[in-house]
Amino acid sequence: MTIRILPAIDDPDAARAVSSLLHQLPDAEPAPTVGDSAALLHALAGAAAQGAGAAAAGAPSAAGQPSAVEALPEVVLVHERIGPTPALELIREVALRFPAVGVVLITTDAGPALFSAAMDAGARGIVGMPLGYDELAARVQAAAQWSAGVRVHLGGSPEAAPGPAGTLVTVTGAKGGVGTTVTAVQLALAARAAGRRVALVDLDLQSGDVASYLDVQFRRSVVDLAGIQDISVRVLQDAVHDHHTGLGLLLAPEEGERGEEVDDRAARQIIGALRSRYEVVLVDCGSQMQSANAAAVELADLALLVTTPDVVAVRAAKRQVRLWDRLQIRKAEDTTTVVNRLTRNTEIQPPLVAKATGTQVARTHVPAAFKELQPCVDAGRMQDLDSRSTVKQALCALAGELGLVDSPSVRQGRGSHRARPTLTGRKRKAITPGAAPASGGVPGQASGSASGAGPVPGPRFGVRRGSAAAAGPGPFDPSGPYEEG
Repeated sequence: MTIRILPAIDDPDAARAVSSLLHQLPDAEPAPTVGDSAALLHALAGAAAQGAGAAAAGAPSAAGQPSAVEALPEVVLVHERIGPTPALELIREVALRFPAVGVVLITTDAGPALFSAAMDAGARGIVGMPLGYDELAARVQAAAQWSAGVRVHLGGSPEAAPGPAGTLVTVTGAKGGVGTTVTAVQLALAARAAGRRVALVDLDLQSGDVASYLDVQFRRSVVDLAGIQDISVRVLQDAVHDHHTGLGLLLAPEEGERGEEVDDRAARQIIGALRSRYEVVLVDCGSQMQSANAAAVELADLALLVTTPDVVAVRAAKRQVRLWDRLQIRKAEDTTTVVNRLTRNTEIQPPLVAKATGTQVARTHVPAAFKELQPCVDAGRMQDLDSRSTVKQALCALAGELGLVDSPSVRQGRGSHRARPTLTGRKRKAITPGAAPASGGVPGQASGSASGAGPVPGPRFGVRRGSAAAAGPGPFDPSGPYEEG
């Protein structure tokens, strides 16, 4: 959202300083400075009249709808020495005549008495002199968000509504070692590959490993944002590491004990700041619930719970869901469970996981193939995972199912994957590229099936694979190498 700013400053030195800082603000559109209160009121009245004329003529405003409100600047900066009308009186008049404009007072006296008087007059904030970039940016952005909210209620464009715009996705593990971080990293990479601006946050504050999986060494972490009341764009940029893949990384602290500094208030503020800057915010919450990641799960648009198809992990997932319900963090029906390391012969299948936990289970399941992951995990370069990997293809299909990826090719793969559920985790030898899948028998056939019908004959196995392959290419390439991990 572009922030239109109108400064009203009669001091030339202060006007130059303010103008210099305003031109550094991202998405800011500062107007020429006016030198007195009469000029300010005249400029605002002219903008309102222009917007009203456009509305009467049926012409759309800058925001797409005919509205006199939309022609006004979002923020007005009023210097304490403005005249002839005193600054507080001017603020009161602007607030009464133009209620959709956020007014910020610039003063050398930022004490509690003046602050209270300015708030009573209708100001949205105070900036102390000498001016600082961070304080000015924070006050201007806060006033602009407030102004946008008022304009929605006054009939302005809904597109101007303040608040988070990015999709928040949390990934939580039922227990340690179920693949939470791998899932979060690959979903973030898939969304980034689809052209979306993505932030990956590590809120596993005591033992987060996102930095290890992406080979990152960075001195800033989420803890550096915990004590900041107003997170400006510049502060956020200093804390977020720009990875060469295009991801924005906000990492867990290297000293695990410092994780206690991030409470639920800080987590909400940090996530809100990220959602205003990124289209997708993926949060790795680990498997231990603390106030910070509990707040993230509560705020999430999509809350994923990762589990493996074994009794211990499913029981842990059930405990996690019950914990969220008792603490009123999230209901089971609003949670999506992702089954990781699934094989065809696993006794616990996704329908049983859904019944045990009471959650929705993602249609896309991740196969057990750790041998594909091990080289990238050991090297700390998950971004280099081969695109032919069954794990990567499954997680890309999961990203498509969750709406993080809009690519038609991913959607096609996702549909083919649902049409071929028995291929997940199938135990077979590596097939030579180019060989016909249905030619002859298959050595080392599986000794059983999910229905307990005994060994599957070679020709019938080939026919089933051939019929599935005829339905169209899926995310799991039957001609590619595959071994169960």
